[in-house]
Amino acid sequence: MKSAIKKITAIAAIILSNASIAAAQIDLSKYELGLSGGVLIYQGDLTPEKIGAYKTMKPQLGIQVSRILNPSFSVRLNFTKGKLYGNDAVYNNPDWRKLRNFNFTAPVTEFSLLGVWNIVPNSSSRFSPYVFGGVGLSFLKVKRDWSNMNTEVFGSGSDVQNGLTVDAATSTPRIIPVIPVGAGLRYALNNRFSLNAETNYRLSFTDYLDGFSQAANPNKNDHYFSHSIGLLYSFSGKGGKNKSLGCPRVN
Repeated sequence: MKSAIKKITAIAAIILSNASIAAAQIDLSKYELGLSGGVLIYQGDLTPEKIGAYKTMKPQLGIQVSRILNPSFSVRLNFTKGKLYGNDAVYNNPDWRKLRNFNFTAPVTEFSLLGVWNIVPNSSSRFSPYVFGGVGLSFLKVKRDWSNMNTEVFGSGSDVQNGLTVDAATSTPRIIPVIPVGAGLRYALNNRFSLNAETNYRLSFTDYLDGFSQAANPNKNDHYFSHSIGLLYSFSGKGGKNKSLGCPRVN
């Protein structure tokens, strides 16, 4: 028993030693971590607002890890957790929405890979604007509800009822590809920490993000976007200015 314990201890020591060596070989000065909070906003068939359903926006949280390539460009991995919600009944105009009374909820778990361009990389200002774009996957659990629809107005044979027959027989998506694009502004607090605020718009390729298509507007896909603020930590200690990633030192 004692010999077995010694062997296990020796193996564990070797594993921890190798893990420490591997971690030491990673240049953490080229990485940043961030936490963010904000809102997810649905844009689709269950809102008349072209800019999105701000009346039904829901909270979201995010985590990001960035790999800095140079002062102008970085690659960022995003994780976002939140919920989308849309409801005909919250709109008074046009009045038929309260009578149709469709609604949906969809918890969202999103992973995305983004390329980020710092527009003014070498500015002495604490403020730094940036833009980004990339690809992602959203994992959804769409729950649609038409139980409160006024069937006296939207009765059998109506376009809504006919479309609803098709929609009810169509499975809602569980995983959808998205194309995130957006812009943000960063403010350096000190050598390590920065604040950022950004808007991230997701283009999607489905009209069933809200669970409805033929019974609503089958001619346009649904989308969603977010507004968020976050706190960033820079391992380089340059407060997001990344001066250490400029021209290499020549000995």
